[in-house]
Amino acid sequence: MAQILDPLPPEQSGTILCCYINATSKIQVARISNIPNWYFERVVFPGQRLVFEAPQEAQMEIHTGMMASAILSDKIPCDRLVINESITYECDTDSEVTIDSINKKPMMQQINTKSEDTTKPLTVAGLASVD
Repeated sequence: MAQILDPLPPEQSGTILCCYINATSKIQVARISNIPNWYFERVVFPGQRLVFEAPQEAQMEIHTGMMASAILSDKIPCDRLVINESITYECDTDSEVTIDSINKKPMMQQINTKSEDTTKPLTVAGLASVD
């Protein structure tokens, strides 16, 4: 995967494919500043997934946006954000669930594919006047 805006410097080898998800309700800025001759900074909205390629020694800084400022809230080594390229991204019922080797949790949960109608009629409470 190529970086469209800011390609890695040609002297960098051994890149990894990474993914960061903003699981907060605030806007964040993801920045990698420890790689010489490379500028990487992206805005990540709440719930957004950022997929990027970086050198193994890269370290991502997460700046959480406040009113007219941003606070450095986390530093994450990019080798902790690696995407296992053998994961199946199809969400059918036959897909295998891959276990995250660090947190021991499923990396992809199965989606409920029940197709029956789940809508129910709306029940409205009535008001009565008693004399």
